[in-house]
Amino acid sequence: MYEYAIAWEWLSFAVRWLHVITAIAWIGSSFYFIALDLGLVKRPHLPPGAYGEEWQVHGGGFYHVQKYLVAPAQMPEHLTWFKWESYVTWLSGFALLCVVYYGGADLFLINHDVLPLSSWQAILLSLASLSIGWIIYDQLCKSPIGENTWGLMAILYVVLVAMAWGYTQIFTGRAAFLHLGAFTATIMSANVFFIIIPNQKIVVADLIAGRTPDPKYGRIAKQRSLHNNYLTLPVIFFMLSNHYPLAFGTQFSWVIAALVFLMGVTIRHWFNTTHARKGKPTWTWLVTVLLFILIIWLSTVPKVLTGEKQAAVLSPMQQQFVADAHFGKAKEIVQGRCSMCHAAEPVWEGIRFAPKDVKFETDAEIARHAHEIYIQAGRSHAMPPGNITEISLEERRLLTAWYESAVKGAGATQ
Repeated sequence: MYEYAIAWEWLSFAVRWLHVITAIAWIGSSFYFIALDLGLVKRPHLPPGAYGEEWQVHGGGFYHVQKYLVAPAQMPEHLTWFKWESYVTWLSGFALLCVVYYGGADLFLINHDVLPLSSWQAILLSLASLSIGWIIYDQLCKSPIGENTWGLMAILYVVLVAMAWGYTQIFTGRAAFLHLGAFTATIMSANVFFIIIPNQKIVVADLIAGRTPDPKYGRIAKQRSLHNNYLTLPVIFFMLSNHYPLAFGTQFSWVIAALVFLMGVTIRHWFNTTHARKGKPTWTWLVTVLLFILIIWLSTVPKVLTGEKQAAVLSPMQQQFVADAHFGKAKEIVQGRCSMCHAAEPVWEGIRFAPKDVKFETDAEIARHAHEIYIQAGRSHAMPPGNITEISLEERRLLTAWYESAVKGAGATQ
């Protein structure tokens, strides 16, 4: 069973790597086409139906790009589709959600102080929230509200803030931010899968059949693409936030999330306006900095992290770690080598808060993070950083023996 933990860790790494690669491809192509679209120039010599053109230089060569608002007169011989970047990003992200948060629901997903759930209940709530988010958003877009792009975005912002608050009432702070990112990314990827690509296929089918395509399909796809553009930066923030407990683990984390969405708008507004050659609204950077300062202040009010209190009740597996014969020695090692940083009030110079909000001051806290201790201080030398507290090889072997003994004991009692 303990070798399973090693394999699971590598599986998590592989899926995370795939997710980052595909996300770079999707976000990169999305930002490129938004910039291209905004930078198009109308010129008299353009062919019939062409909206604008752009000359670009890259990699030692020149590129001449033309855009048709509806479609060219004839179907091109070769057509490149940009869709798999989005699909694989979402699929790999969902796989990572399953590996980390569903597979480790008792530690990473469920906050018993907020809402005591079983693993399957928490997972069902997670799945339902991701599905419901897309349904609500899609119906808003198709309603009369959807005729007003900016009004629709304002309502979407209210929905996102409500979800930020709701997630913090159900899951751990870390899981709440991760789910908010997944909730938003699901809307973005579903836009590509259910709206943008199908609409483009309708236009292509009309061209092949000799029919004149309806321009409404292009307008709808462009509106959804614009939404994706403004939602991208907050999603990146939420995906990175699990490394920073000051973002997700404080009393006002849902307010921080609301401000992050606003920062995403101000930053993208600067780039979009600049790419459209409509000036450089430098005021957006001032607003962004002020919003970020407000986030920093909110993260320290109160100064003690309050977003993810640990429950006193341990799961059966965690109880097994405490009951194991090696636990006493393991506890001495962990508290002697790690607790100077991993404490409610760290004593290590320069560290004010426990890294990732992980603390090792009680038996329960050590048991809850047994897997991380095993991987980072037992089977590898990742912790302590640079072996700053001089943990010995024998102590690492004892930590490994504790975890493997407890896992083996749990398997024998089942």
